[in-house]
Amino acid sequence: MDGLDLKEGNRSAMTLAVLAVVFLAGLAWAWNRVTEPFPEKVEAAPCTDTLIAAGEDVAPPQVMVTVLNAGGGNGLAGQTMGKLVAFGFSEGDTGNAPANTGPVSAQVWASDPGDPAAILLASYLGDDVEIVDQPSGYPGVTIVVGKRFDKVRKGRPTVTAQKDSYVCTPPLSSNPDDLS
Repeated sequence: MDGLDLKEGNRSAMTLAVLAVVFLAGLAWAWNRVTEPFPEKVEAAPCTDTLIAAGEDVAPPQVMVTVLNAGGGNGLAGQTMGKLVAFGFSEGDTGNAPANTGPVSAQVWASDPGDPAAILLASYLGDDVEIVDQPSGYPGVTIVVGKRFDKVRKGRPTVTAQKDSYVCTPPLSSNPDDLS
């Protein structure tokens, strides 16, 4: 048995066994990755809270608006939104106000009545508008319009923030055609 070395044969068998274990482990890992479910689509936030420092101006394109109808005619929220968008505001949601809202001409709901975005938006809703300390849960600044609401009119081009405030600004577009 000159040509047969038992130690060399054992080493080859051991190498093959280790390679088989590595191959099976790689196969198990690959199968796990292939059968893993795809990640769920994450819904993008409708707007981003942006810090507006005291002394900075807020203009309509920086303000996302939600319009709720509180007993006005059908389509009042949509018509109001269309006019605000024509003045440069960013479109949020439209819908009906909660049943307990009561009769209103126009209200701006804001968690901070001194919010420059709320003050700017109120200037487009006429003289009979009040800013109410009421968070709404909707994106941007929420306005509620009712039967006595007259119309959207040209308001102030900008409002200067009196203190540091956060404004819910629309996200930047990822479509280059939207930038022109």
